[in-house]
Amino acid sequence: MRKTIISIGMLCSFISYAQTKKDSTQQKNINEVVLVGKKPTVETKVDRTVFNVSNSSILAGNTTWEILGMTPLISIDSNDTLKAEGENVTVYINDRKSVFTGKELKEYLKTIPADNLLKIEVITNPSARYESAGSVINIVLKKLENEGVKGSLSVSNSQSRKNSQYSNFNLNYHKKNFTQTFSGGYNNSTFLNKRNKENFIYSTKSLTDIKTEDYSQNSSPSISSTSELELDSKNNLGLIFEYYQYNYNSNSVANGENYLDNVFNNSYTQNQYSNGNNKNIGSNLFYKYYDKVKNKILDVNMGINYYGVNNDNEIIEPTISGTKISGENQNREYYLKADYTQPFEKSGINLEFGGKIDFKNNIIPSEYFNLENNSWKRDNNKSNRFQYIENLNSAYVNVSKTFFKKLETRIGLRYEYIDFKVKQDVGNIEKNNSYGTWLPDVLLKYSFTENFNLSTFYNRNIWRPYYAEFNPFLMPNTDKTYSQGNMDLQPNPSNRLGLKFGFYKKYFISTSYWFSNQDYWDSFYEIDGKTVSIPTNFNGSVKKYNINFNTNQTFFKNKMNVNFSLMYSYTDNSDFNTKNKITNAKNYFSNIGGSTNFSYTNLFNKNINVNAWVGIYNQNNGNSYANKAMVYHSISATKIFSKLQLEASVRLNNIFMNPNYDNTTFSEIGKFRNSSTWDNRGITLSIVKRFGNQKVKENSKTNVEKDSGGSK
Repeated sequence: MRKTIISIGMLCSFISYAQTKKDSTQQKNINEVVLVGKKPTVETKVDRTVFNVSNSSILAGNTTWEILGMTPLISIDSNDTLKAEGENVTVYINDRKSVFTGKELKEYLKTIPADNLLKIEVITNPSARYESAGSVINIVLKKLENEGVKGSLSVSNSQSRKNSQYSNFNLNYHKKNFTQTFSGGYNNSTFLNKRNKENFIYSTKSLTDIKTEDYSQNSSPSISSTSELELDSKNNLGLIFEYYQYNYNSNSVANGENYLDNVFNNSYTQNQYSNGNNKNIGSNLFYKYYDKVKNKILDVNMGINYYGVNNDNEIIEPTISGTKISGENQNREYYLKADYTQPFEKSGINLEFGGKIDFKNNIIPSEYFNLENNSWKRDNNKSNRFQYIENLNSAYVNVSKTFFKKLETRIGLRYEYIDFKVKQDVGNIEKNNSYGTWLPDVLLKYSFTENFNLSTFYNRNIWRPYYAEFNPFLMPNTDKTYSQGNMDLQPNPSNRLGLKFGFYKKYFISTSYWFSNQDYWDSFYEIDGKTVSIPTNFNGSVKKYNINFNTNQTFFKNKMNVNFSLMYSYTDNSDFNTKNKITNAKNYFSNIGGSTNFSYTNLFNKNINVNAWVGIYNQNNGNSYANKAMVYHSISATKIFSKLQLEASVRLNNIFMNPNYDNTTFSEIGKFRNSSTWDNRGITLSIVKRFGNQKVKENSKTNVEKDSGGSK
């Protein structure tokens, strides 16, 4: 870490000196580098932080997933779960909720090239309009508006311990009132990761030490299409179609040693071979009415999404036994959504209301086989079929008004009613549940002067289990442990309130208080001699206190941009641990994290952009505590050939320290340490070729939304 900071500091000093000298001696070039009206790389608003990535030099050669890891306030844990200010998030793309979470979301976002990105909005206080159980990450893609054909083609090669290639294209056609966009790509990657687990059971004083090495090869073809027709100056009609496929083939070797009371007992080796593919087909037919004079907006969306998984997992213990699990998941979603915005000029009130009807039908069949006489034989007792059916209906209203030209207010109320059914064939088990939930939110902002403002908020959230977390099928993992869902999982309600203080439009300090009387986390259990991880509801209060600091600075006529964010959180788990008899765990713990992003545009007036980024995260969460902080960093340089519309870049990834995840999870039966080293250390070379006029069209948002980040 020290080497990273020193290197970046030397780089900043050198660039500052060299550029100052260059500017002072070549005044004739000043008109070529002054950027008029350019947005800052990071904007902080009352309810969100906006990362204008199109203004930075980190896009070349990256995917959307990688850019999210560099976004202020966002962190990614070892399970590929996105978090904002340490809390769970819901991901939107162009204000449309993504159907994916976890590893599925990661693989999908890796197919979207960063070159498509316009900005990333981290909405820490979303309005009632959003279908969210916490913060929202809204990924906004570029929309080109000039007449004719334009686009880009990018190719990248990344070398870590293994080699990976990425290629993507964007094609945009605009003629009068019609716009057609195509984008797609093909990624071929190879990774080698190492993991270590230590499972200690209190009752038997037994320790299992497992070392695992994973080798995986993945390929991801994808294509998307957006067609939009402007019927007139106020009415638009469009269709979005998306397809992506993720193919994978992996081999894992786990070597385990068992100890009883610190005395070696035995050892074993387990091999797992996995292959399969994930397919996603998404559609969205939309109609939008937008009166730019009166700021009236009607947005109607309907669509069908399909997500399917085919996979085979073979688990072999040499000379002992073998198992094979095959699955063919099919997930379907049908939805209709409408949103309306109406400002009332005389009263100064802005009214929003809308609703959504959503149906989901998810089927997970799992075929279990045993290895007998070198052939696979189906085990009818363990094979199972799981189904999850859901109908979620919601309605909301937001009212915004500014008083005395200083006090901005927003009051929102959302109601959600869910009816769902889970069932499995084995045991003929079927469970139905339904409930309604009121979710209020309040936002107030007072501007003392142009340079000083204070805002406060309150919102109530509900985090519902993901459908796969209900699946009770016992799934063996690569390290001879198991994971299983829980059909009795209940949702987790929570409350959050906070303050944000902004001064001189560059410095922002925010604090928040989050509390819940119930939560659900993954915990470990002993079942028939197996160590099984199961998501479980726990009663007991959890209280979290957060404070965040963020600043964005520009120097040398806006050519140098530096963003710095720092987060500290304190969690009180004392009541939770007592009620759930979790011993040896921490009743009180802290999280410290932060990131800094440095970018310089047009270095030496040679159309060279440089960027350096460092992120540090100490992820204590629930009943899991970090043994060491995770550190990410990258340094990149991009050369722009303006006449050729060509960009060439080189990026050094984690060259001083390879990211390492290391935490310990406590449960009633024992403690479980998990550490892993990811294959993220290396170099990436990228070339981007553009053609046509690349002018980007701004999103259509009302004045209330633009000024205060109010609702969308």
